[in-house]
Amino acid sequence: MSRTIVITGAASGIGAATAARLRDAGHHIIGVDLKGSDIDADLGTPAGRAAMIEAVTKAAPGGIDGVLAGAGISGLSAPRETIAINYFGAVATLEGLRPLLAKSARPRAVAICSTAAILPSVQTVVDLCLAGDEAGACEAMAAEPAGSYPTSKHALARYVRRAAVAPEWAGAGILLNGIGPGVVETPMTAPLFAMPEMIEAMGKSNPMAVKGYAQASEIAELIDFLLGMENHYLCGQVIFIDGGTDAILRPQTI
Repeated sequence: MSRTIVITGAASGIGAATAARLRDAGHHIIGVDLKGSDIDADLGTPAGRAAMIEAVTKAAPGGIDGVLAGAGISGLSAPRETIAINYFGAVATLEGLRPLLAKSARPRAVAICSTAAILPSVQTVVDLCLAGDEAGACEAMAAEPAGSYPTSKHALARYVRRAAVAPEWAGAGILLNGIGPGVVETPMTAPLFAMPEMIEAMGKSNPMAVKGYAQASEIAELIDFLLGMENHYLCGQVIFIDGGTDAILRPQTI
């Protein structure tokens, strides 16, 4: 049966691969991105998020069956924007579209976190994110820009764990989970592979048991499952799809 799925970050990378996979399976996809998708919206701003929610509501007034909060940036030189998009944009997407999900008989939501979520992060910023203080979080992140990406993804993973078990999510039958991809070959990561020092750094921060980095289509396979699963029991998990990185770095963590 065809399902209606909203995908943010749908114009490239994991979002585009997921959209293609689900369309091929016969599902109706509403893509969101800065440009080049069904809905153009800047999820780094409150106005852009509100416009996205309004546009999706108009496109699917009867409700939606799934959401992939996949829009994100690498954070190499834009710490404020990284927090605004990767955390607040993702949370606004999930919370803003939850009423439409509630209309579905089998609603599912997925947030793209990252193995970066287990790397050192700025706890002050994480706390501000979870408290909903966007201005404060962005300001604090600007003071320690090097940690913006792992901090944004750690905060998002914490949000998923906390929100997923709430009455308005799991209690209402809406299953929310996260995924933690390792290094994936996408347009966002392409510049990193052009810098020998970054390849060396990735090898240290993302050690792998398998050979070769992931393709976006491989991550899309897991997202496809999470957005379409029929069980009512899997919620609040951040599932690492990382070639073994999490197991290598945290062998004692269950």
